[in-house]
Amino acid sequence: MENFNKKEEHILVCLSESSSNEKVIRTAAQMAEAFHGSLTAIFVETSDYETVTYEEDKKKLQTNMRLAEKLGAVIEIIHGDDVAFQIAEFARLSAVTKIVIGRSPSLQWKFFRKMTLTEQLLTNVSNRDVYIIPESPSSAESFRRKKRRNKLVFSLTDILKCIGILVAASCFGYIFYKLGFAEANIITVYVLAVLLISVVVVNRMYSVMASIVSVFVFNFLFTEPRFTLRAYDQGYPVTFLIMFIAAFLTGTLATKLKNNARQSAGAAFRTKILFDTNQMFQRARDKEEIMSVTANQLMKLLQKDIVMYFVKDGKLGEPIVFPIHENADTACYTTEREREVAEWVFQNNKHAGKTTRTMPEARCRYLAIRINDAVYGVVGIVMREQAMDVFENSIVLSILGECALALENQKNAKEKEEAMILAKNEQLRANLLRAISHDLRTPLTSISGNASNLLSNGTSFDGETKQTIYQDIYDDSMWLINLVENLLSVTRLEEGRLNLNLAAELVDEVVKEALSHVNRLKSEHTITVENKEEFLLAKMDARLIVQVIINIVDNAIKYTPKGSHIEIEMKKEGSWAVISIADDGPGISDENKKHVFDMFFSGSKKIADSRRSLGLGLALCKSIVNSHGGEIRVEDREPHGTVFTFTLPVEEGQLHE
Repeated sequence: MENFNKKEEHILVCLSESSSNEKVIRTAAQMAEAFHGSLTAIFVETSDYETVTYEEDKKKLQTNMRLAEKLGAVIEIIHGDDVAFQIAEFARLSAVTKIVIGRSPSLQWKFFRKMTLTEQLLTNVSNRDVYIIPESPSSAESFRRKKRRNKLVFSLTDILKCIGILVAASCFGYIFYKLGFAEANIITVYVLAVLLISVVVVNRMYSVMASIVSVFVFNFLFTEPRFTLRAYDQGYPVTFLIMFIAAFLTGTLATKLKNNARQSAGAAFRTKILFDTNQMFQRARDKEEIMSVTANQLMKLLQKDIVMYFVKDGKLGEPIVFPIHENADTACYTTEREREVAEWVFQNNKHAGKTTRTMPEARCRYLAIRINDAVYGVVGIVMREQAMDVFENSIVLSILGECALALENQKNAKEKEEAMILAKNEQLRANLLRAISHDLRTPLTSISGNASNLLSNGTSFDGETKQTIYQDIYDDSMWLINLVENLLSVTRLEEGRLNLNLAAELVDEVVKEALSHVNRLKSEHTITVENKEEFLLAKMDARLIVQVIINIVDNAIKYTPKGSHIEIEMKKEGSWAVISIADDGPGISDENKKHVFDMFFSGSKKIADSRRSLGLGLALCKSIVNSHGGEIRVEDREPHGTVFTFTLPVEEGQLHE
């Protein structure tokens, strides 16, 4: 039986600048594939990495990183001088099960040799499998020669700084000598000089050389016999040795502190960039803003022009250039050849362009904005001759990863919103069908029943009975006609197909027309009309406003008892014609007032009730009034009842008789 609780293998491969590190990486990738585990590639940046490493070696490290990434590894860059300890701690915190590392033969003396990185790692890691891949002796020897040779790089600027500081220290020492200060004070001046040299120079070897030179200068200037390299006092050799050791240790510590400070500043800057990027992505409202944030952050980090390609409908869109300088000539970044490189990156989900092995003749280095196999865009970084270092490359990949994640989240949010809208529409459709099926059944049953009675027993009915049956058929038919009209109007409004035929109309004439079409039960109520303006003209589509008045008055008739009063008032307020329809019925509760204009809402809080109310009328009224630029509201009437008020724009004009 398969063990589903089996721990997943996590392989860690150590990166280096060695030419044979490729073999180590490929071996680790094969192990990850064989064990069906994840692969992580780690590089530990020491404090003196920038000053003691050849550019050629840095390029080789970048090549090894790209190989590891190509083989499916996640690249991690950490900082620290104790490389073995950093690797061991990362392995512990990241639940690494196996470590793969290369080992070069030791070239040090047998009895006085320092522990190699491999031996240190084996000491620090006791509960994990460590796989050691031998490297070729020639590769190791070449690598070490490069390191030693790099330490002796000639720098005229550093030499001049050393000379200037030692001359200044000698001047201060001479002043102290004339003032009668002890030799210990003068020695302190030279120690401080070496400390200062360690701070201002780039290469650590100059501080070591300054320590040696300071001993000879002190001997030459301030020990007897002066201006010679001899010393009469037997204790002077010890003094010189202590002076050298003090200067050397001080200089070494100062160099380490300087490199650590530089490293910390760089890490803090990168952290701030990533933090700010994440914050900006959270505030971004659309895809365009996310891509703009990405481009601006890359420009801030690299100080290079950026070219962005959107992916739209599965195709690469037109390029958008983000230049560092406003007046820069960017036409060369958007040529057909550059687009071909971007298309290749989009299709293959890999890096290409300048400083890479794929289409290196391009002006930009192109990278995919991706999550796994999903590509959301392509970014082009305008490169000069020098490639990005491994740390710039690392943070660029982090920013692009954050960008891809933000785009993924936006896509998911949009799909979720569309799904919610679709579900809501489906629910509305279901509610509508349920309401129609329920409310149409009653009038249709009444019509068919009355018609059947007339067909089978029509001759036996007296005239009064027949008249009642005819009236019932008519009422039910008119109700159905009004329902269909409301449904059609709602549909046209939602789809934007309802064209308003606006014209100046007399409001009282429109009200009279509407009252002639309201429910036949209006005779059971007292309806009064009051026009406070002699001639009140409003700009409207009369047919639709008639429908609004009919719906409101029919509601008043339907939901108020027999004998109630319905009052219609028309007046002018500023540039608006105000029509109010009030009744003295039981009124509408405050809770229902919030939803009275919602579609499919009825006072009984049902989709359709026994009084045959689909809840479309008032929703339609609101849509029609709003399309005219007016407003509609519902209020309580004192002491009881309801007032519906809507507004229409006044049309200034004259009547010609």
